[in-house]
Amino acid sequence: MVCYNEIMKNYVDYGVGDSDKEFAKKSVRFAKSGLKSLKLFSLVAISSFVAVASLTGCSNGDQSSSSSLSGQFAGSGASSQSSAVDVWRAGFQAKNASASITYDGKGSGGGRKDLIDGAVLFAGTDVALTDDEVKKAENGACKGGGVVEVPVYISPIAIVYNLDDVKDLKLTPVTVAKIFDGAITKWNDAEIKAENPDASLPDKAITPVHRSDQSGTTENFTDYLAKTTDGIWKHPASGSWPNNVGQSGQGTSGLINVVQQSSGTIGYADASKVGKLSTVAIKVGDKFVKYSAEGAAKLVEDSPYGSSEGRYVVELNRKVTDPKYYPLVLVSYQATCTVHKDSKSADFVRSWLTYITSDEAQKKAAEEAGSAPISESIRERIKKSIETIK
Repeated sequence: MVCYNEIMKNYVDYGVGDSDKEFAKKSVRFAKSGLKSLKLFSLVAISSFVAVASLTGCSNGDQSSSSSLSGQFAGSGASSQSSAVDVWRAGFQAKNASASITYDGKGSGGGRKDLIDGAVLFAGTDVALTDDEVKKAENGACKGGGVVEVPVYISPIAIVYNLDDVKDLKLTPVTVAKIFDGAITKWNDAEIKAENPDASLPDKAITPVHRSDQSGTTENFTDYLAKTTDGIWKHPASGSWPNNVGQSGQGTSGLINVVQQSSGTIGYADASKVGKLSTVAIKVGDKFVKYSAEGAAKLVEDSPYGSSEGRYVVELNRKVTDPKYYPLVLVSYQATCTVHKDSKSADFVRSWLTYITSDEAQKKAAEEAGSAPISESIRERIKKSIETIK
């Protein structure tokens, strides 16, 4: 689309006469109409129009639409983001045909390490970098600057299970904690039966399934258990699973595969990866709530946040009692350095973060990856962080 406002500004800035301004207006109308004949305009006027337009170029206000980006750019990290990153990568590369982007969904811990070591330009992580990790980055790949960290992906974490003939399971946070800590071992346990009086629960062993890798999803799940069970879950929030109960799977896909393959299993995963597995309704206040993107997004929108220069970190309120919220949620970030070794890298990460947090990209991810779009108010805060990248 011809960018009328910028062209007209150029005519004013460079002192072009009124007759040529009128020509610019006609040229814009001409371009929009799709007319094939140029007989209406003189070649002299057309040359003037093109020359002025080329002085600064045209933009739609979105850095990601630039076609000047070229090269190979690598990221790694949270597997929860993988589906969304695939969507974003396709959209971004459609606007920047010479840019090639790779993303290794090896897990949040692996992505943060790669960023600190300078192995990637950006890292996806389901938990914010710790102060120690920020210092390591500032002494490593981000030397001479700091760390930019912004929320890009919001998703509920679903508690998934595989149990024949039980398709509507309700559990309180305390019961979930006892299952994953090995205190409840049978599906027909009295506590589960009390929460599911109408379910036909079998006399069958429960097999909890957790992540075997360092995982931001695990850290969010254990954080939820730690904050909602009044001390029943005695382990601190951690990306590493804290006990030897049950089985494990590598990455989100590994955990889902283990649950799918065996009846009696229960696990936790980014909701976009649930597939055909059954999911638990968790108790919020006095009601049991199924996971939803809307409930997750509402919790993030209404939670406090801490923001230092370049870093925008949400402080999730897990203890909500209003059932409009879904408190078992993860906010996944992308992190990069404020200072980069060359302008090409800096231009890329600015454009990439601008695009993936745009309304367009967030809606695409919501439609195709099942995430919850970030709100406009969050987007405005993100812009300030992106502006620190040099």
